[in-house]
Amino acid sequence: QVQLVQSGGGLVQAGGSLRLSCVASGRTFMYAMGWFRQAPGKEREFVAAISRSGGVLYYADSVKGRFTVSRDNAKNTVYLQMNSLKPQDTAVYYCAGRSNVVVGTKPNEYNYWGQGTQVTVSS
Repeated sequence: QVQLVQSGGGLVQAGGSLRLSCVASGRTFMYAMGWFRQAPGKEREFVAAISRSGGVLYYADSVKGRFTVSRDNAKNTVYLQMNSLKPQDTAVYYCAGRSNVVVGTKPNEYNYWGQGTQVTVSS
């Protein structure tokens, strides 16, 4: 079984930056990983994903050029660096792990989820 524990997030002004971290434990950290977010009243949406090697990266169009996903397999950790934040980025952010080395962009493609962390961007 895999456990994902998130940290980071919080309140920031528009234009600011935040970094989210997600540490995996319980099994060898070898899965494709993703970040999703869910705003109140909205469905969970894809933000970014990274392959096991880190060589394949996917981003939602809404965050491309502002967010960067990365991972450190030696630390069993995946990161989401968020720059130039906008009020519309406000949501609960979730990291997710997939029992497949292939990168996925849909929530139902992921087997393991972090606890979620609130990101609030004020205007």
